[in-house]
Amino acid sequence: MPDKRRKPERETPRKEKLCKRCGAPFRWNERRAQDWDIAKYCSPGCSGHTKDEPTAELEAAILSLLAERGAGKTICPSEAAKLVGGNVSRHDWESLMEPARDAARRLAKQGRIVVKQKDRIVDPRITQGPIRLQLP
Repeated sequence: MPDKRRKPERETPRKEKLCKRCGAPFRWNERRAQDWDIAKYCSPGCSGHTKDEPTAELEAAILSLLAERGAGKTICPSEAAKLVGGNVSRHDWESLMEPARDAARRLAKQGRIVVKQKDRIVDPRITQGPIRLQLP
């Protein structure tokens, strides 16, 4: 006979973690609540990627993937992140997703690619959600 009592909700453990780069301990906080399960670094500086840092490697990966696909075909920014970060596990390339989107924004601003969403060209500065990249 099944239990009639409701089981308590399970929470993600809020244990202290060690930074993968510098080894410093860092704790759970509200800012990290959403991505606590995948957090590996104590700060953006330790992750090696800052918001303003130009990532030429990601830009080159985007352009080479688009060139391989050919005219009229699209790619997802995650494909460039996987190429640069290594496609071993999701945790290896997931931290490169926002830098890959930033690289796509820079390339779109230069006119080298277009950013599409639902088969329409969109402004990459204000677009949220999944995007696709294509050669103009």
